[in-house]
Amino acid sequence: MAENLTSQIADWAVHLMETLGAPGAGVAVALENIFPPLPSEVILPLAGFTASQGSLELVPVLIWTTVGSVVGALALYTLGAVLGRDRLRRLVAKVRFVPLEDVDKAEAWFDRHGDKAVLIGRLVPIVRSLVSIPAGVERMRLGRFLLLTLIGSGVWNTVLVGAGYLLGDQWHRIEAWVGTFQSVVIVLAAAAVAWWVVSLVRRRRARGRADADDAGADEARTADARTADARTADARTADARAGDGREAGRPGVRPRAADPEA
Repeated sequence: MAENLTSQIADWAVHLMETLGAPGAGVAVALENIFPPLPSEVILPLAGFTASQGSLELVPVLIWTTVGSVVGALALYTLGAVLGRDRLRRLVAKVRFVPLEDVDKAEAWFDRHGDKAVLIGRLVPIVRSLVSIPAGVERMRLGRFLLLTLIGSGVWNTVLVGAGYLLGDQWHRIEAWVGTFQSVVIVLAAAAVAWWVVSLVRRRRARGRADADDAGADEARTADARTADARTADARTADARAGDGREAGRPGVRPRAADPEA
């Protein structure tokens, strides 16, 4: 199944390059950036192999594939910018699974490390496409985003296209190498998500216990206040009765009628 899919993608990419030349490789890479299921580890080495056969020239292939990467990244950046921070926060508030404080932490982290995230992220499978979205949400300066994307994509494309060029008809071996790297990334990402979920559950439980303790303390304070009020009322009633008794004991003083509420 996987081999059949790879073959179909390779045939599609070859058709684009045969029809459009080096710009066809750029179109394929732009679509790969927008739709991550299209694997760059197939398209880029294949473009390098095609150049090694003389059908394309290596330098134009490198230029056009990098242009395609930047165009695809810009499309996802625009998607993130259209979404925006406010819409993102409203969506998170509706879902309620992710606390807004975690969103604040992620935004603060991106503010501090956004440049490195975009640059290095362009060298990591899966992440290389998705990192453009938070950059758009946070409205990273467009010129800086394009420069970092150009550098990171240029390195990634040069490595894979160059490897395909050097390996020739063995270009498909690169897919296995990059696939191993991608599997490591997926495992690390899954571990990070699992850690985050566990931390989230623990925080919610701790918050629930704290709320319960606060509620118990409030009930205790309310009960103490009621007890104090009752004691004050009893003391006032006793004082009133004692005063009535003293007045009744004086000569010529008629005792007051008892207070019905007492």
